[in-house]
Amino acid sequence: MKNFIIIIVSLVLFSCAKTGKVKLEENPDELNKKESKEIIVAANRTQEYLSLLKGKNVGVVANQTSVIFKEDGVMHLVDSLLSLNVNVTKVFAPEHGFRGQADAGEHIADGTDTTTGLPIISLYGKHRKPSAKQLEGIDVLLFDIQDVGVRFYTYISTLHYIMEAARAQNIPVIVLDRPNPNGHYIDGPVLEKDVKSFVGMHPVPVVYGMTIGEYGTMINGEKWLENGVQCNLTVISLQNYSHNSEYDLPIKPSPNLPNSTAINLYPSLCFFEGTNVSCGRGTEMQFQIFGSPFLDEDSFNFRFIPQSNFGAKNPKHKGKECFGNDLRNHEELSALNLNWLLESYSGTKNKEVFFNQFFTKLAGTKKLQKQIEEGLSFEEIKESWQEDLKEFQNVRKKYTIYD
Repeated sequence: MKNFIIIIVSLVLFSCAKTGKVKLEENPDELNKKESKEIIVAANRTQEYLSLLKGKNVGVVANQTSVIFKEDGVMHLVDSLLSLNVNVTKVFAPEHGFRGQADAGEHIADGTDTTTGLPIISLYGKHRKPSAKQLEGIDVLLFDIQDVGVRFYTYISTLHYIMEAARAQNIPVIVLDRPNPNGHYIDGPVLEKDVKSFVGMHPVPVVYGMTIGEYGTMINGEKWLENGVQCNLTVISLQNYSHNSEYDLPIKPSPNLPNSTAINLYPSLCFFEGTNVSCGRGTEMQFQIFGSPFLDEDSFNFRFIPQSNFGAKNPKHKGKECFGNDLRNHEELSALNLNWLLESYSGTKNKEVFFNQFFTKLAGTKKLQKQIEEGLSFEEIKESWQEDLKEFQNVRKKYTIYD
């Protein structure tokens, strides 16, 4: 059997870390115990899910992060399943495509994998939910995609639609769980129903502190699927993981999150996507810098010029000098930081064109833009989230699998 996908380590690996290091204050004895245990992703726990797939036609929802870790490297999940004589019949690909190379928001066409001949169905093209015809003949759907724990990162929306489509055809769904690199905190405004979109489908905060497996159980348990139906859902859990575990993703989850610093800053900097400020697309410092030609060059002393590159064919302010800040050496965040957003709004030359229509979708509320325009401080804005966050935490605790 030919390999399904060759993953070139020099292109996609930015860390070899797979161990869980506890970040918060704990008993030293417990700390040592946890540091000595390797986090095992659910995909590696083959014997926990193989019996659920044998003798069945399997559809796999996957991308470049859907791998099994081996001593001599990594193996794609689909490659592993085929080698174990599992009858994989179709692959469904989310935003950025099966190999994770498409720009954010770029529509992706259906295709065929050149190695195996398997059909690849895009869930970020004409349709974001599999049709009944596309699910014909499938007995079980296996979902394995690395998430980053942020509401506007669209893989959780893809999971929602997979569950919804599967329920309509009475197809069970199995989620292979993976760590959440932003799982150590919960923060941000909770989504309001009237601004629901593909970058925010559920009443959760920007950072929700759950793995994708836990999130799937919450979608099901809270009856967020259409008409309140519930999917036949099984979650294969992680081993040796807690929400306080530190986990550096060994493969880019998407083209513009190149390293752990970008992933950590992403919840705070992605708000700039709804403004005239660039967050580094079109550079090699995506989500580690920000800037705009419209910011005061005396107040913002870092300069960069976005150009077309891998994952950003037409970046914001392409070919123009941007003035902003370099955050590559910023300390790790354990809460949202909106001070950069507030400072940029204050320092922009034309406030009337600072925000665009996408900002409210990212924020999940109409209030945030108004609060910024009215000059509220970050502390005042954050205080306005607290009651909703408490309500969410009561919902969340019903579905957590890990400490």
